[in-house]
Amino acid sequence: MKSVATFAGGCFWCTEAVFTQLIGVEKVLSGYTGGFIKNPSYKEVCTGRTGHAEAVEIHFDDAVISYRDLLEIFFGTHDPTTLNRQGGDIGEQYRSAVFYHNQEQKEQAEAIIKELDENRVFDNPIVTKIEPAAAFYPSETEHHDYFSLHPDQPYCAAVISPKIQKFKKKFVDFLKK
Repeated sequence: MKSVATFAGGCFWCTEAVFTQLIGVEKVLSGYTGGFIKNPSYKEVCTGRTGHAEAVEIHFDDAVISYRDLLEIFFGTHDPTTLNRQGGDIGEQYRSAVFYHNQEQKEQAEAIIKELDENRVFDNPIVTKIEPAAAFYPSETEHHDYFSLHPDQPYCAAVISPKIQKFKKKFVDFLKK
């Protein structure tokens, strides 16, 4: 069955680069969600004054990869314990958030956060917000597939490449062949 997941885990270039490599994932779209203005631009979102997060909308086949698997990968590939920050990216637009599309997704997100906190997987408590999915505004086309198109760009080389290498080792069973 075709499903949609929406996650914000810092810079959408990083998040998109992870999820495009997964079996069962048919499309990953970078964009903005969770804010209060319509059709925001990258420049507007970067100000931190729109309420939007840089996010990805993941279209997947849940007969191949489950929402739970996507959540585990999401929490395993960013720091969900830092409020409004991922590494050097600081501001509400870089918050960690799960935007659920139905009650089951909400419950699964709440359950995995509880498990991770109870098992002390991270040194600090998880601050990921769980919010209902709102309007999703695709980013400008120059942000789509950014890492795959610009692997030598300094941010990509310094930040995304190491993240992808770590991701590939940890989640090898979910990688497209």
